[in-house]
Amino acid sequence: MPEDERFEAARTIAAPPAAVFAVLTDPQGHVRIDSSGMLQSAEGARVTATGDTFVVHMDREALGDIADMGRYDVQVIITAFEPDALVEWTISGTVQPPIEHRYGYRLASADSGTLVTSYYDWSRIDERFRGKGVFPVIPEAALKATLGILARTVETH
Repeated sequence: MPEDERFEAARTIAAPPAAVFAVLTDPQGHVRIDSSGMLQSAEGARVTATGDTFVVHMDREALGDIADMGRYDVQVIITAFEPDALVEWTISGTVQPPIEHRYGYRLASADSGTLVTSYYDWSRIDERFRGKGVFPVIPEAALKATLGILARTVETH
C-alpha cells in the first residue's frame, strides 16, 4: 500500500492494554477521545467482534472542509478485532457505496503500560474519490492529538 495513503501515530500510555481497549471498544469512548470535534454522540453496545456495529452522530462543520455537510450519522462497522490488541473499523453513511477508509488501533504491552498505535488508511477507497482532495479526511496531527486525549482518559497518576 502506498505510504501516502496511510498515517500512523504511536504513544506509550501508562495503563494496561485492557483499560485502553475498554475505551476503544465503547462507542461513547470514541466520542470522548475524538480530537477532530466531528463526533458528537454515539449509540450502541460495546463492540466484541468483527462485524459489530454502532452509530455515531457526526458534525462535519467541525472540520470546515465541506460546505453544507453539517450533521449526519454514520454506522461504524468493525473490520478487525483482537481482544486487548486490535480494533479496526470502516464507516457506512451518507455516501454509498461505503468509501472503505479504515481507522484502527493496535495495542502492545510495554514496560510502562501500553504502546498504542493509531492508524488511518484510505488505500482501499474507490477510484472516484482519488485526486479530488477529499482524502485524507483528518490530518495526521489528529491521530496524535486523539492519543493524547486517550492517555489523559485512561492514565492514573
